Amino acid sequence: MDKINYQLEDTQEAIQLPEKLEFGKIFTDHLFEMDYNETDGWHNPTIKNYEKLVLDPATMVFHYGQAVFDGLKAYKTADGRIALFRPEKHIARMNNSSKIMCIPTVDETFILEALKELIRIDKDWIPEGKGKSLYIRPFIYGSDPFLGVKPSRTYKLIIILSPVGAYYAEGFKPVKILVQDEHVRAVRKGLGEAKTPANYAASLLAGHKASLKGFSQVLWLDAVELKYIDEVGAMNIFIAKKDEIVTPKLTGAILPGITRLTVIELLKSWGMKVTERLISIDEVIEEYDKGNIECVFGTGTAAVISSVGSLTFKDKVLNFNNGEANPLELKLFDEITSVQYGLKPDTHNWLTYI
Repeated sequence: MDKINYQLEDTQEAIQLPEKLEFGKIFTDHLFEMDYNETDGWHNPTIKNYEKLVLDPATMVFHYGQAVFDGLKAYKTADGRIALFRPEKHIARMNNSSKIMCIPTVDETFILEALKELIRIDKDWIPEGKGKSLYIRPFIYGSDPFLGVKPSRTYKLIIILSPVGAYYAEGFKPVKILVQDEHVRAVRKGLGEAKTPANYAASLLAGHKASLKGFSQVLWLDAVELKYIDEVGAMNIFIAKKDEIVTPKLTGAILPGITRLTVIELLKSWGMKVTERLISIDEVIEEYDKGNIECVFGTGTAAVISSVGSLTFKDKVLNFNNGEANPLELKLFDEITSVQYGLKPDTHNWLTYI
């Protein structure tokens, strides 16, 4: 792999972050980019000033959606260091998404080093305080200016950074979720386990309809039988019963979440029974009616743990814990975030320091 090129110009502007940081609206001074073609492979790695893209109207990503992305975070720890949370898992997941989308994979070790170098340059953009972080968005798109339906021959990888505030700025609040049975998002052996724009585009209409009814997100059912729960639009889902904690198994229609994996590992280390299997919405309702469900929660990079206050399926409303967060949810949230911010020992070796 080539050495990183640097094309940095002094912005001559002091970094002043607003008190309230909204997600994904502010970006740092610099970005990383790299090109791919069939002759040179991935080449020309460059860190340069953040700038707008200039693309041909025929660029293939606009017409056929050949793109992947991922999302992870950098944290300022209590002792002043900078830490990434399980970055190797995120880069490996992006490569898996690329394979599904017929995009050439990247050298994972090199991309991690390039990412660390980009963060070193823009380290002053990392906000301090528990809950605040630097969101990292790597993405790859097909860059050929060509209207034929086939994989692109050229690609661009870009990494951008965005300082973000606490997801629960006003406290840990359970969310209302609508179980979706009018639309489907992904089928097994399709694009469901790839982090690709098409998956999110497929969720927009149902999500919009749900928001108009006062719901925060949608819980998808499997696209074939409309029977088994898959995942929520922006997070994996867990059903905590009295005798076990169940999460849908990875069937190919579900994104393999890094926080999902972390929660499974944590729960098992605490001696709790965790099962990855198919779980139907009918089973969830039946167990709820029996009083066997302790709580329902989601997992994801942005929120870490999202407490579910209620699930609505057709005319059935399932309310959990009187609209308050369950102690297990709070314990998981505290454990993971405390490790991320260096407030507890990293006994699982989840952190990569810069």
